[in-house]
Amino acid sequence: MALRIAFDMDGVFADMDAELARQADMLFGDAVATRPVEAVDPPASNAPSDTPPDQPPQSRTADHEIALAMLQMTTRQQRQLWSHIESIDNFWETLNEIETGSVRKLSALATAGAWEVIFLTKRPRSGGATAQLQTQRWLQAKGFAFPSVYVVQGSRGRIASALDLDFVVDDRPENCLDVVMESKSQAILVWRDRETPMLASTRRLGIGVVKSVTECLDALAQADSQELERPSIVDRVMRLLGLRTHTKSPS
Repeated sequence: MALRIAFDMDGVFADMDAELARQADMLFGDAVATRPVEAVDPPASNAPSDTPPDQPPQSRTADHEIALAMLQMTTRQQRQLWSHIESIDNFWETLNEIETGSVRKLSALATAGAWEVIFLTKRPRSGGATAQLQTQRWLQAKGFAFPSVYVVQGSRGRIASALDLDFVVDDRPENCLDVVMESKSQAILVWRDRETPMLASTRRLGIGVVKSVTECLDALAQADSQELERPSIVDRVMRLLGLRTHTKSPS
């Protein structure tokens, strides 16, 4: 049976952080790009905020969570940045690919292996077309024909369970934890900083960790090249990522 795989967009394929930093620099100058901060989420359009306007952003997990990596901004500046992005026509089509050629490589492997691939994203609305259509156009431009894109509003674990996915590939540990806790799918974390101490505990939770999309695709392709049934392919991928295989109880 064909592998069923979901891939996150920003931080996995698309370099949203670099474009957010560029837009923030245009608005506020390079004073905002001083040090890393935890992930924060963009406020909903016209939504009131009970946070004092000049209070530094706090770490949060929300449905529309998007990292503002390497930016030090006040909550007011964050609101101004997202308001600015909402005014840019087809903003999500302007992003660069983090690993050049990775989308095209996925397309080739998916075609060769008859993989069923879906792309997940929490992107908020910008000017122009919907976030879904912009994402589809971006993927097509990078070499993936007729991509299936789902704009996520809730738990990725429930999505993985409902779609009977084999793997979910994401750059956020909390999303990967969501997958392993709420579904029978396997999670693969794309974490380019391999020295982070939290990775040991991530692996103990049964989450595979790779340093790049290329490493992830290579592991999937290597396992899929064997003449195995789908459950055996899943087990082989997890072994390639240094994890013991185990049978999950039905969710």
